[in-house]
Amino acid sequence: MIVQIQPPARIGGTVSAPPSKSMAHRAVLCSALAKGTSHIENLEFSKDISATLAAAGQLCARVESGPADVLVEGLGHFRPVFGPVDCCESGSTLRFLIPLASLTGQSITFVGRGRLMERPQSVYETLYREQNLHFEQANGQLTVAGSLRSGEYTLAGNVSSQFISGLLFALPLLAGDSTLHLIPPVESRSYIEMTRAAQAAFGVTSHWLDDATLCIPGGQQYHPRDYIVEGDYSQAAFLAVLGAVKGGITLTGLAAETLQGDAAILDILRRCGAKFTRTEAGLVFEQAPLHGVDIDLADCPDLGPVLMVLGLLCEGTTVIRNAERLRIKESDRIAAMEAELRACGGVLSSEGGTITVQGCKPRLHAPEAPLSGHNDHRVVMSLTVLALAADIPLAINEAEAVQKSWPHFFDALKPLGVEVHYAG
Repeated sequence: MIVQIQPPARIGGTVSAPPSKSMAHRAVLCSALAKGTSHIENLEFSKDISATLAAAGQLCARVESGPADVLVEGLGHFRPVFGPVDCCESGSTLRFLIPLASLTGQSITFVGRGRLMERPQSVYETLYREQNLHFEQANGQLTVAGSLRSGEYTLAGNVSSQFISGLLFALPLLAGDSTLHLIPPVESRSYIEMTRAAQAAFGVTSHWLDDATLCIPGGQQYHPRDYIVEGDYSQAAFLAVLGAVKGGITLTGLAAETLQGDAAILDILRRCGAKFTRTEAGLVFEQAPLHGVDIDLADCPDLGPVLMVLGLLCEGTTVIRNAERLRIKESDRIAAMEAELRACGGVLSSEGGTITVQGCKPRLHAPEAPLSGHNDHRVVMSLTVLALAADIPLAINEAEAVQKSWPHFFDALKPLGVEVHYAG
């Protein structure tokens, strides 16, 4: 599908942030592991969340979906699993479920789409080999078998936090205590804390012995509860960047107190010179001149693509560091964004995980051909922000990729006066 973005003469209005995808994954899994019924409210049924709900229903729960909520009845035991567990393109779903699959007493096969099954799982593979458990990743699927054991675990702290969260979900259900030794530096700590907070809400706890050591008592149980998913800073970041450049935008539904690492977008924008205030109505953005800054993505890698757009619209140079993990997402997000932004006159370069972006707003122009969305939701949404913030009409291929995380993204732009046309 191609979307055609025609920037309006004036952008302005109020938009509500969608529910946090990260917290929704965690709440759904905690509720599925509890024995009894939980009511999860404020859900966006993106492809990623739908994959986690379907997997929960396949493994250990009954799921009944409403318009923006879900009833999850945890069975208190694992079902017999007769077919592969389809994680679609959701890395969170796959990595959260692998350790849980090892508690089922069955051989479980995972499948996925896009680049998901190509993404590295070496952290788990090493741990499984150390425990003499079966772990096989080949031919577009991944199979695990054997029972995970409690005890001492050592893993790098600078890999995806999804591996750490996966172990956090499973290890409390074992009889014995476990300890996670994370080799510094520990990156994406905010995501680890989000997992721990969701677990605590459902009655399961862990604690830090020091900055790199997590103690996880065994013999715990998840307990059902009602849970409201908070607004998503990761998705709101697209509109926050647009608001910082154009002004006149109010964002609602974002908690002032949050564990979400992507809330860093507000500090980044403030350092760039953005003007916004938090009122009872929400975050209100005014137009202001922006300048480049030095940005560390270690704890907020999902912000990378839209920050590359921001850099083009700031005066001076923006340097984005610790962005290596962007290369192994739904696309190589660094290469993808470089290619598409250059097609619009953007000036940027990268070396490893460091991206250097030159402010060049006056020279940005409409591309000669439709841009590629690279089947990546964050690339599509970032290019949409580019069109609206730089006042250049764009056509973007593979725009349906937004279904992965924010199915109603283009509809959310309508209150701002934006018209989106679809073709193909």
